[in-house]
Amino acid sequence: MATPLFLAPRLESRLTSLLDSPGFLHDLVSALGSPLNVVLPDQVAENLEQFRSVYRRHRLGGDIFFAHKANRSSSLVRRLAATPAAIDIASLGELQHALGSGFAPDRIMATGPKNPEFLWLAARSGITVNIDSRAELEELAALVGKFGLPRVRILLRLSSFEATGTTVLTRKSRFGTSVQELDSLLNAVESHRDTTELIGVAYHLDTIGLPEKAVALEGCIKVMNACHSRGLRPRVIDIGGGFGVNYLADGEQWERYTTELTNAVLGRRSPLTWQGHGYGLRSEGGTLRGALGLYPAHRPVAGPRYLDELLSLPAPSLGGRPLATLLLENLYDLYTEPGRALVDQCGLALAKVLEVRRTAAGDCFVRLEMNAGDVSLEEHGVLVDPVLVPRPGGAAATSDNDSGPVGVHLIGNLCLEADFITRRTVFLPRLPVPGDLLGFANTAGYFMDFSADHALHQPIARKVAAFEDAGSWRWCLDDQYWPNITTGEHI
Repeated sequence: MATPLFLAPRLESRLTSLLDSPGFLHDLVSALGSPLNVVLPDQVAENLEQFRSVYRRHRLGGDIFFAHKANRSSSLVRRLAATPAAIDIASLGELQHALGSGFAPDRIMATGPKNPEFLWLAARSGITVNIDSRAELEELAALVGKFGLPRVRILLRLSSFEATGTTVLTRKSRFGTSVQELDSLLNAVESHRDTTELIGVAYHLDTIGLPEKAVALEGCIKVMNACHSRGLRPRVIDIGGGFGVNYLADGEQWERYTTELTNAVLGRRSPLTWQGHGYGLRSEGGTLRGALGLYPAHRPVAGPRYLDELLSLPAPSLGGRPLATLLLENLYDLYTEPGRALVDQCGLALAKVLEVRRTAAGDCFVRLEMNAGDVSLEEHGVLVDPVLVPRPGGAAATSDNDSGPVGVHLIGNLCLEADFITRRTVFLPRLPVPGDLLGFANTAGYFMDFSADHALHQPIARKVAAFEDAGSWRWCLDDQYWPNITTGEHI
């Protein structure tokens, strides 16, 4: 067998403790079925505090908005409602969910595309609206005027910032208004002062690059100056999300895997994927073409640390001082919208092993009671190994070939050729047997239910909230979790 290429997940203490409780996890799946999503509400509160510590380090004020679209969980949202967090919602349903989970309107901000019903409830409830275009501003102002509502707090979402001096490559975004159209947009803001209150500006970028985000933040500071020159008084700069997550425990494993994947695509070694899938890479006459379409799963600078580094970068066209210093000197509040990063280590997707079989060609398939939509790692380009959770007291593989590390293909429960949980060969410590569980760690950010669907009438994973109590794990259904009440803590 080829040398195993592991991509071990990064596991912090709470997820490690959960995975070290196989009896608890198997009881959950036995009671509620497979697949099953487990979320950790107390972890999200800890993550929030780590982000808040970055604000304190730079002596900045402002709010941290959880990007709700990362996970539909009620328990995560309700747990955050019991903290100083705010919430970023991107649909009518998310707005209703946030209000019903304990968030007051002054802690809610609407972003993303907005239909008339969404804008109507946003205006009625008095939340902040992050305006994506002039047309959206006009529609909101008309609603407020028609029904005689109080002025709505707004931010202007901008894009297409340009660097001064050194060229910074930018990726175009379909969101936000180009800064080249700023004068026209501010004219509209001034004409609607009776219905809206401009409290700040924001940016949207489709990138993880620190230099590009620094350019956008510097650009927003300049836009704030332009607003003040018109007599407007914005006080907030919203830098959105995109702080990232470090999914892997070992950077060397990531470097080795991507190197060997390149060798496999070029035919220099045996394939690492089903039917030679290259994740965006291909060979043309022995020359490597294309681009690797994978999330950088090993990211030591991610989450709060990424925010800290961004705020510490200098602003070249504004005296070279750190961006955080410029925010502080101007008394600007900072808004952030972490989604994936705020639910880091907050979730686990469990799937039961249904069948293990070998083909005549030597491939080993492990069929799970789950499909690719239930844990959309592949769709989002994240490669990370699942954790084998043996059934307590169950049989283990006994073949000499199956007792050590083994490469398998994880396939789903749909009658579709394309239903691979992951198209790469996954190496497990031993061959699983029916009844074992595979646990996909750190799935709370976009991987649990962002793509889940009732395909072929297969059930969507149920979701439970798990929490520790006196050294033991307890659980409840996700929508039955209420902070301090479910857990028995003092309010």
